[in-house]
Amino acid sequence: MNGKIIKIISNLYTVKVGNKEYDCKARGKFRNDKITPLVGDNCVIDTENNYILSIDERYNFLKRPAVANVDYAIILTSIKQPDLSLNLLDKMLSIVLLNKIKPIICFSKLDLATRQEKKMVKKLSKYYRQMGIVVLNNNQISKLKKMLKGKVVVLTGQTGAGKSSLLNKIDKSLELKTGEISKALGRGKHTTRHVELFETSGCFLVDTPGFSALDLNDFSQEEIKSTFLEFNLYPCQFPDCMHINEQNCAVKEATCHKKILQSRYDNYKSFISKK
Repeated sequence: MNGKIIKIISNLYTVKVGNKEYDCKARGKFRNDKITPLVGDNCVIDTENNYILSIDERYNFLKRPAVANVDYAIILTSIKQPDLSLNLLDKMLSIVLLNKIKPIICFSKLDLATRQEKKMVKKLSKYYRQMGIVVLNNNQISKLKKMLKGKVVVLTGQTGAGKSSLLNKIDKSLELKTGEISKALGRGKHTTRHVELFETSGCFLVDTPGFSALDLNDFSQEEIKSTFLEFNLYPCQFPDCMHINEQNCAVKEATCHKKILQSRYDNYKSFISKK
């Protein structure tokens, strides 16, 4: 039967098939083929003998947390307390895109924002949407739940951005307090540290310890450049243009004419200068 690995503890794999869960072991051939089953893997299992028979091809996977086939990453972005960090937002956006995950920018704490700050968020939202990125706020729960149904989702953002509050809105039965996310998503139940998918409101959420600490060191300058999707609207005369020191650069020209956000261009230069 076809199922999804939702939890791994030691060499025991919990596979969800419909509404049932099976604790399975992996066939020895996986070790021989150097295949390590991951949480999020779609697989075929023998329900009589409780063995994983095969692993479907993954369309992506993360090293930290070790999870496969992630559909969406919600990048929760606070406007106030903590203050908006466009550098962190763009960094997380690049990391998510480089891992072939669809990003959702979700602005929080708009109720604390001034009129000028709300105007800025509206401008930012329009800009990112024009790039093809989904942008919502943490009050658009019905739309968010509809998008996430049946999907594997990671949730990331600044400490204090409101991740617990967002999860409470998605599933009111959780009643999470600040700092309780890890407990709700399955960590801390066992002495063995593990990754687990937590099913709620029709989607699978995964805890992301360390995800926000990920950096761009594993990626080349060209790969980082590819995540600045709006640059493609302004092709330079040289395909390998890095948009920094080159003459007659269309991207630099577009930035000067405010067609590209200055913050995006500044963050781009910062990211690739560290390579």
